[in-house]
Amino acid sequence: MSFPLVVGVTPGSPADLAGVVPGDEVRSINSIVPRDVLEWRALTDEAQLELEVSRGGMELTVEIDKREGELLGIDVHSSVFDRVRTCDNHCAFCFIYQLPKGLRTSLYLKDDDYRLSFLYGNFTTLTRFTELDFERVLTEGLSPLNVSIHTTNPELRSSMLRNKRGATSLRWLRLLLDHGVKVNGQLVICPGVNDGVVLDDTLAGVLDEYPELASIAVVPLGISQFNPEPTMRHHTVAEAQAVVDCVDKWQHIFSLSLGHRLVFAADEYYLLAGRPFPSPDTYGDFEMYEDGIGMARSFESEFFGRRQPLTVVSVDSLPPSTLHPQRDTGPSAIPQLTRRCTPRAAHRPARRAVRSV
Repeated sequence: MSFPLVVGVTPGSPADLAGVVPGDEVRSINSIVPRDVLEWRALTDEAQLELEVSRGGMELTVEIDKREGELLGIDVHSSVFDRVRTCDNHCAFCFIYQLPKGLRTSLYLKDDDYRLSFLYGNFTTLTRFTELDFERVLTEGLSPLNVSIHTTNPELRSSMLRNKRGATSLRWLRLLLDHGVKVNGQLVICPGVNDGVVLDDTLAGVLDEYPELASIAVVPLGISQFNPEPTMRHHTVAEAQAVVDCVDKWQHIFSLSLGHRLVFAADEYYLLAGRPFPSPDTYGDFEMYEDGIGMARSFESEFFGRRQPLTVVSVDSLPPSTLHPQRDTGPSAIPQLTRRCTPRAAHRPARRAVRSV
């Protein structure tokens, strides 16, 4: 386990006045070793603090008196101080496997950490979720969370994740919903795997088993030029049209049954299908913006002030040079992905190297 490393101190803050400086390593707060910024914030909320600090090989004790709830004024190097919960799935559509060799090590990290789901909107499959995690989510009110569902068929989900726990891990989703935790779901659609009838059955399964979900994003898999899976491919126009039709049908069913649309298709599907985007009112406050849902409508509303419709052009009508522009294919090139598997939520800040706590 690493300790939080101070990389910045706010001038005039309680930490600054107490003598904390960048480079200090905080070993404990009131004799407790924080695992992440969630615990850090809870611990530093107190009025009287005692920090055990390591500075240049010396062990120091820093005592701080401040107002209860006042920010300490320290920027630390990361949001997670213990080991990030890595993903032990091996999804064929995983964007990490589609990166070229030779990039910085951090880009190859696959996380499946519910803490990062709460903090930054990352999606977790719950295959590494435990009873202790569940207890902490409830105790600390870590909501909303974002869960990759992909399918409600246990065997198919296990196959897609290439993890036997994929068949049983959605029991945690049921428990989270039972205890009032807000959860957003995501379905990454792979052509010939979980689209068509399977997608229809999945949405029926959601209505039957997980109707309390706050939302479901239906998004296409991403394919880069470094894709190692020959069975993974882009959607055809007909397949994209079928997804749009399926989502439209289930929006109507969910509206009648639950009082809201619940499921939304990514903008990419409407572009590929050559279909008009739904009206701006369909997207509410565009809560799913960073999941690629409503971006085009939002752009139109901002650009035209909701006065003119956005013209949709089918990709079939675009020249090949537009669809597949020339780009660097060297070893340092970063692949252009159609979609990330773990997008950030619109209401969360972009991921940074420095965390202000």
